[in-house]
Amino acid sequence: MNITEPLTINEKSFTKTYSDGGFYIERDGEKYSEAIDLADIPREYIETDEPITPTEEPDETKLKSDAYDYLTGRSAAND
Repeated sequence: MNITEPLTINEKSFTKTYSDGGFYIERDGEKYSEAIDLADIPREYIETDEPITPTEEPDETKLKSDAYDYLTGRSAAND
């Protein structure tokens, strides 16, 4: 079943939609694990039968490396 929750970010109202069963939700042929939309633009999502597969968590060294690259403006394209 889809769950819809109100959400406020920087004093703006949004609506968060997700599946309580751990499935992707779908709208206009696109699948999402969750969706956040402006509250004044109502959107309807359909729960799919495709479970959300957890992604492998990057290790701490990779996270720190990515954060350093981001903060210094370095990227693989600059190498």
